[in-house]
Amino acid sequence: MRRLIFFGIVAIGALVGFLSAANDDWATQTVMVSVGVLFAAPIAAVLTRKPRVNIGLAAWDDSSEVGAPTSPKALAANYWRDKGHPPFMKPSEADPDKRMFDPEKLG
Repeated sequence: MRRLIFFGIVAIGALVGFLSAANDDWATQTVMVSVGVLFAAPIAAVLTRKPRVNIGLAAWDDSSEVGAPTSPKALAANYWRDKGHPPFMKPSEADPDKRMFDPEKLG
C-alpha cells in the first residue's frame, strides 16, 4: 500500500509538471515532467516512510555502565561542575608557565 501511495504522489508530480508546460513543445514537457518527478519523489518518500523505533534510550541504561564517570548520565549530571569537559580532561585554569602546577591550582 505504501508503494502505491508513493508512486501515486510521484505521478501527481509528473502530471503537475506536464500541465505547467502543456502548450510547449515536447522537449520542454519532458523536462518539466522530470522536474515534477524530481520534486515529488522526496516528498512522497517522507509521506510514506515507516515510523522508526526509538532505540536511543540504550545509551542511558544504568546497568551497562554502573558508576562509570564517562557515562552519558554522569556527564549530564556533572556538566556545570566540570564545565563541559570529561573527567581528567579539564584544562588548567592558570596561565601557562606561571605557577601552573601549584597544588592549589590542580584541583
